[in-house]
Amino acid sequence: MIAVEYLRDLRKVSADDTLSDLLARAAAPFDRTEWWERLQRYCDLDPIFVVARGRDGLALLPLQTQGDNLSALANWYTFRWKPLITPGANPAPLLEAIARDLGRRTWRVSLPLLPEEDGTGSSLTRAFRRAGWITRCVSHDSNHILRVMGRSYADYVAGRPGPLRTTLRRKSGRVGCVVHTRFAEEVWSAYEAVYRDSWKPEEGSPDFLRAFAEAESCEGRLRLGIATIDGEPAAAQLWTVENGTAYIHKLAHRETARKASPGTILSAALFAHVMDQDRVDLIDFGTGNDAYKADWMEDVRPRYHLVALRTTSPRTWWHLARAASARLAKPGRRRLARLRLARRASPR
Repeated sequence: MIAVEYLRDLRKVSADDTLSDLLARAAAPFDRTEWWERLQRYCDLDPIFVVARGRDGLALLPLQTQGDNLSALANWYTFRWKPLITPGANPAPLLEAIARDLGRRTWRVSLPLLPEEDGTGSSLTRAFRRAGWITRCVSHDSNHILRVMGRSYADYVAGRPGPLRTTLRRKSGRVGCVVHTRFAEEVWSAYEAVYRDSWKPEEGSPDFLRAFAEAESCEGRLRLGIATIDGEPAAAQLWTVENGTAYIHKLAHRETARKASPGTILSAALFAHVMDQDRVDLIDFGTGNDAYKADWMEDVRPRYHLVALRTTSPRTWWHLARAASARLAKPGRRRLARLRLARRASPR
């Protein structure tokens, strides 16, 4: 027998030893109660935590409500999303019990950013399918990583592309870099000033990032890099380190300093720090296929998006009919566009 319950506040479960132990095992920023609380407080997400309890353990799905849908409790700051499951427990019946129970609460569940290197994507897809949902799980993003494999920074950088090594050799002398491991007001102000003057869009939630950096500093996990040119901040990067992995969360450089390549020089300083001092096993560059990531990373892992639709809901069939209609209309729209182009191009 597996019981499923829904919680709004994980802070109220301190007397639940099994759940408290599971939460204490979090090995990445995105699996912690504090991360989810910041998403709620600073990013206006509405969390609901689904817990399935079996004889050999439990499974926790951190979700958010979006109208009459449910989706992963994640946003643009999240590298990947996955359930938390008691070590040694069989996840299949726990996940299937959750999927079956969710059918009484919503007609659509959307779970992006699923990893597959540990089987998360396929196990969730099977669970929803066995519970009677219509499922579609497709690759929708990429996660660039570097497996350090015991290399020193010197060994690693010797294998980088020639243009990158040339940039590091020619421009390192002008750029000064410091990797801060403790949060300080003046350092964070420098980070924010660089970001404002960079090519990056306006930050989604500056308060979220600041609170995250402060908390990571208290735990000794913060690696905040600042590059300067003639004493002025020119580039900034926010990394964290835990359990053998370095996470690259944010990076930016001032457009006016682009020719000096301060971002590249600062990246090198942070790679050297986490490889030679922190001795991490893995460096995680988050999601996205930015071209510059290929210069630093050596492997790419897909991230999947699972959408599950409840078969008994009229909303599902309306949704599927509209999607099918849109697919059928696409060829006609393409033909019409080609005809219009041909008419404009024909001699008059």
